[in-house]
Amino acid sequence: MAIRGSLKEASLPDVLQLLSMGKKTGCLSVTHRSNFGSIYFDKGKISYASIVNRRDRLGDILMKSGVITQEQLEEGIAAQAHERDKRLGEILVDRRIITRDDLHRQIRLQIEEAVYFLFTWTQGTFNFEADIRPEEQDFLVSINPESLLLEGARRVDEWSLIEKKIPSFDIVFELDRRRLTDSGVALTAEQEVVVPLIDGRRDVATLVDETGMVEFEVGKALYGLVTAGFLHRVGKSTKTAETAAPDARVEEHRNLGAAFYKAGMLDESVREFRRVLDLRSTDAAARFYLGLVHMRQGKFAEAVADFQAVTSSRGAKPAAFHNLALALEQMGRLDEARVALQEAVKRGGAQDPRVLMALGVLHLRAGDAAAADAALMEARPLFTTKVPGAVWFHYAALAAALGGHLDKAISLLGEGTQTHPHAATLFNNLAVALESKGRADEAKTAAENGLHEDAGLPQLHKNLGDLFYKAGQLDDALESYQRAVKFSERLGPDVWRRLGNIRMKRDEKDEAIRCWEMALSIDPADTRLQANLETVRGQS
Repeated sequence: MAIRGSLKEASLPDVLQLLSMGKKTGCLSVTHRSNFGSIYFDKGKISYASIVNRRDRLGDILMKSGVITQEQLEEGIAAQAHERDKRLGEILVDRRIITRDDLHRQIRLQIEEAVYFLFTWTQGTFNFEADIRPEEQDFLVSINPESLLLEGARRVDEWSLIEKKIPSFDIVFELDRRRLTDSGVALTAEQEVVVPLIDGRRDVATLVDETGMVEFEVGKALYGLVTAGFLHRVGKSTKTAETAAPDARVEEHRNLGAAFYKAGMLDESVREFRRVLDLRSTDAAARFYLGLVHMRQGKFAEAVADFQAVTSSRGAKPAAFHNLALALEQMGRLDEARVALQEAVKRGGAQDPRVLMALGVLHLRAGDAAAADAALMEARPLFTTKVPGAVWFHYAALAAALGGHLDKAISLLGEGTQTHPHAATLFNNLAVALESKGRADEAKTAAENGLHEDAGLPQLHKNLGDLFYKAGQLDDALESYQRAVKFSERLGPDVWRRLGNIRMKRDEKDEAIRCWEMALSIDPADTRLQANLETVRGQS
């Protein structure tokens, strides 16, 4: 369920309360001009929050709180240059510079500060998408939104006053140092940090960046100095979004595009990546992301063109060839997809389970169950998590079944439903496999478990109806079939054929004729049904 609106109509605290009360899981995206923030929820609790193109202040927070020294921070940052897939916090924990408890505590503070900063946005739009989760490497917490509302309201009130003196972050202040010294005024801890940096050249954004403090702390410190008459404005910085260095602008648009993509805001994502390409036409990351967006939009021809542009470069990575193969597969160009996957393997993808799984799927589509089984089994130990995802179990069981190894398929599906108890499709497949082995009661249980997870899956209702039909439980079969065609009217001719048979046995001739006519509209070549239908019509 998507929830969208304007911050003019509903404040962010109100939206947070709504999501908390509804125990929602997903991502709340907040957009204001070129600013973008995300708050992730897990069953109504805040699990993560971030603001695009806002400096990651974890290192600053750790230093400010005395947890690490400047030298330790520099050591962690240097290590991060060689371990780009790891966040700074994880590196500091791995090197035993901080404990995991220290990291958890400081990240919680960072997330709270991000939420407080978003509270100050009174214009813009918000968009909540269910079941979207943060990236795997993000450190997650569990914060009750209610605990942030009081402090957030206080900051919003104070920020409305601060904005009267500091309406934008490009303002440059000059300090009257003699007047400040002569006054003998005691400075706050934040002002003690800010004052030495005020030189008539640094703007507010630079002060925020160099102090390592959050915007609210710097703003409050400057507000006090302005109100007391120690600061006066000397102008604005010349570095704006339009005159910033091209590299900085490219990174800003790229980050925004990636954030929009993760939040499911695909049109906005395309806009940002187009801006990147306008600035740098050869930007491979932007072209790659455009391919991903086009895949999610179902524009597979455009996706193929995007990924081909990326793979044409000498240093193209396996992921580009992998995604090219997926797009080609969707277009039915299986031979080309296989070539792309083979190239992905050559370039290091042999250790990527997603590449091997894609190879397995291609083998399945080509009718080679043995090759599919081999590729999928080779992929299994390569998953970083101990248990593969539900999709792997689906294809691995399918390969086993098509290869004549039904017991292996049942075993895989049994394991899959144990480790992914909410995957209704796996329960459906398990029901079909068990029914094929004559284990009807177990098949019914599997189908019913699947419907408990997803009552809107038409194939599950149809398969359960088949089990009832074969057992002679026609009333139960009728009910299941009716639910199946309610969700998918053209699910298949056999469901309508059997619905007609049941209606005929109940002496409901007109309904039987209607059902059989529907079956023929789906499969006009069924001559036997045509003959039966003509016979029944002649008896009417």
